[in-house]
Amino acid sequence: MSRQIPVGAVDELAPGQRKLAFVDGRSIVLFNIDGTIHAIDNACPHNGASVASGQLEGCVLRCPAHGLRFDLRTGCMPGVGGLSLTTFPVRVVGGKLVVSLGDPAASPAQAPACKSAP
Repeated sequence: MSRQIPVGAVDELAPGQRKLAFVDGRSIVLFNIDGTIHAIDNACPHNGASVASGQLEGCVLRCPAHGLRFDLRTGCMPGVGGLSLTTFPVRVVGGKLVVSLGDPAASPAQAPACKSAP
């Protein structure tokens, strides 16, 4: 069962900006890309490094530790199978950004692997 956690006001995250939020002991990064909010776990699946300060190119975030790239829309590495970031659904409720967190017993390691490009 998912929980709905408010993480801030929608107007405090303008297009092109990012915000770090701490929810239930987790570090989550929210990105506003062209008016669409994306939320990810602030840990690279390769070695757990923080990705909050990674370089953003469109919807692709580069991990500052080793340069791995992830599409924020899917959490997947573009064009190849392999590792994926944990993503969280975000919606706007009454002017607030609300992140849906799944079952706390589920670990990020259980996130499905991304499929290889055909």
